[in-house]
Amino acid sequence: MELLSKRKVGGIVAENFRTARVFTAYGIDFCCKGSISVQEACEINGVALEPLLKDLLVVSSLPDDVHYINLSLNSLIDHIVSTHHSYIENTVPPLRTYLQKLASVHGDRHPELHVIKDLFMEAIDGLTVHMKKEELILFPYIKAMRSADEKGFSLSPPHFVHIDIPIDLMEHEHDTEGERFRRISALSNGYETPSDGCQTYRVAYAMLKEFEEDLHTHIHLENNILFPKAKKLFARLNESV
Repeated sequence: MELLSKRKVGGIVAENFRTARVFTAYGIDFCCKGSISVQEACEINGVALEPLLKDLLVVSSLPDDVHYINLSLNSLIDHIVSTHHSYIENTVPPLRTYLQKLASVHGDRHPELHVIKDLFMEAIDGLTVHMKKEELILFPYIKAMRSADEKGFSLSPPHFVHIDIPIDLMEHEHDTEGERFRRISALSNGYETPSDGCQTYRVAYAMLKEFEEDLHTHIHLENNILFPKAKKLFARLNESV
């Protein structure tokens, strides 16, 4: 970690934009004051060096691959919530800040930034409600079905009557957010930073790109693995009803 402490803040962020979130959390400017070392930045800002270095190492590591298709319904749900729902919750605050800053500073020269910011805010509003509906209604019922199947007891009919109803709604909302991010991607020219873009510009676009990619994986796990399994289980549990 000693070598990492000697590296320049801006260089670290340029190589791995995920580290920008760590520097922001510790109040370190990686954009205008990115030419100093991590150690110097910590000293200037009164930040403990060791915790920051550990956080940098964590965000720089990649998670192991998961064989999603082989996961149980409960394990898949837990993975979606702990990985993808948490990703959205953790990424929104810094990304919102970066987009607001970009629109304020660069919006006159790049008016598309205002549209991108507004679309992202709309996406977050939609996704926040969407995830709560999953976590409070649909996912608990799927887990209840799994428990009933394992233990061999009858499960009361859900208030939404048939599982296709909430699943169809979730899939429709997935389509809405997917289309919204296609518009963001088009407006940003595939998340390509313009020639006059600063470090914050590059980080924000890189984060938006990662956000869309994570959303694609998130939607894939639900639409193509979780929901079909849940429908099949629902049909089996209700075949004699």
